[in-house]
Amino acid sequence: MFFPLELKRCRWAAPGSELYTAYHDQEWGRPEHDDRKLFEMLILEGFQAGLSWITILKKREAFRNAFDHFDPALVAGYGAEKLASLMADSGIVRNRRKIEASVKNATVFLEIQKEFGSFDRYLWGFTQGQVILNTDDQVRASSDLSDRVSADLKRRGMKFVGTVIIYSFLQAVGVVNDHETDCWCYPR
Repeated sequence: MFFPLELKRCRWAAPGSELYTAYHDQEWGRPEHDDRKLFEMLILEGFQAGLSWITILKKREAFRNAFDHFDPALVAGYGAEKLASLMADSGIVRNRRKIEASVKNATVFLEIQKEFGSFDRYLWGFTQGQVILNTDDQVRASSDLSDRVSADLKRRGMKFVGTVIIYSFLQAVGVVNDHETDCWCYPR
């Protein structure tokens, strides 16, 4: 899908980066309900901690290949040999704590699916299925919602799910729509 550069976008979607522009125009802030995609974004947001999002976007295909296309059942079953191969994979972010957290988070993700029927139902239950539309162009790093989701995921045993990471995740999967009000993606 191609969108002309003349469209007004959120400030962070720099027109000089086709990767950022495509991510902004086609994914960010759009409500996501597919559990595998939700798992992918949750894991990628955790890996992004301390790094730039463009770094993760550039490595996204390598992450998909390394993590079995983010199949949570496969990731939950990773053992020492697979962890070692991930640590040796120069295509991804090789941070042992984040890799190990991904395996633990996959296990918790599966438990949430079993309890709620889907991770989608669990996640969107925090907003009764409604998108939180911010209308003030204020830049946020967290919210009461991300605090609640983060606390619950931590209580369940997930790692790298602090409130800032979770707020970014909520934005990415469209639970929170933080497109700037003059952005072409902002709902009219």
